[in-house]
Amino acid sequence: MYISQAFKGLHEWWRYIIGTLAIVIAVVVGQIPFTAAVFIKAVSNGDSIIGMNETDLLSLLESNLNLFLMLLSFAAGLLGVFLVVKYLHEQSITSLTTARARIDWKRFWFAFILWGLVSTSFIFLDYYSSPENYVLNFKPVPFVILCFIAIVLIPIQTSFEEYLFRGYLMQGLGVITKTKWIPLLTTSLVFGLLHIANPEVKQLGYVVMVYYIGTGLFLGIITLMDDGLELALGFHAANNLFTALLVTADWTAFQTHSVLKDTSLPEAAGFMDVFMPVFIVFPILLFIFSKKYKWNNWQHRLLGTVIEPSNDLTNSIKE
Repeated sequence: MYISQAFKGLHEWWRYIIGTLAIVIAVVVGQIPFTAAVFIKAVSNGDSIIGMNETDLLSLLESNLNLFLMLLSFAAGLLGVFLVVKYLHEQSITSLTTARARIDWKRFWFAFILWGLVSTSFIFLDYYSSPENYVLNFKPVPFVILCFIAIVLIPIQTSFEEYLFRGYLMQGLGVITKTKWIPLLTTSLVFGLLHIANPEVKQLGYVVMVYYIGTGLFLGIITLMDDGLELALGFHAANNLFTALLVTADWTAFQTHSVLKDTSLPEAAGFMDVFMPVFIVFPILLFIFSKKYKWNNWQHRLLGTVIEPSNDLTNSIKE
């Protein structure tokens, strides 16, 4: 039913190609401030950004400024998604978000608080079990600035990814292929592969891609089972926000003035990094969500056919 929300708007295949290109352009435009700032800083230092790797580029700017400028591209991307949906597809943002009459913010906050508590517990459990791997990184003024940036922009970043992958592309591929499993697997795979350039992959190895793709699959499943993005939006926002505020490392994508800094240099991802979240924690979360929201008919919701409603029904839905 969630994918079928796309039938409320204009849904020809070519619109999704144009829309995706427009969103990519919006992201590129949003990267201009970061690129300009890095270029100016490099020139002032007598350096050239040509040949610099991602770690070198990220080290040029103060971390709060770096985070702010990096996240601007996601804000531009989210604006691009909303404009494409509204004007190219003539579809409402509500129907892109959920099959319900209105967005259910209680679902968002339930997933946000639940995963915030779980992820925070994991971080401090690791801290207390391996204190030698951490140093206190807390500095009051930079941390307060980080809080302002993170609380405003990180949910925008995660919302962009959810609206693009579990929203726009999930609905688009669904109405084009008339399937649910193709958009579920495709968006999960693409979501994971787009993280391949992250410094975590270089540090921990390609096995960490299991985590990224598995996370995409988990978010896709809860979107289809719950007929909306609310749970995925809440989970993803909590995951990135609490991590950015609580812990950083020299080999992570987010370099922040967090409370703790992980000083370990793991050569490969371990069981706790990849396999426990994907194969133990995520299934437990699926069980919790399924009981709370009374999910049923899993096969149809995940593998069923997407059927276009009749013109009369579609028109009545729009009205």
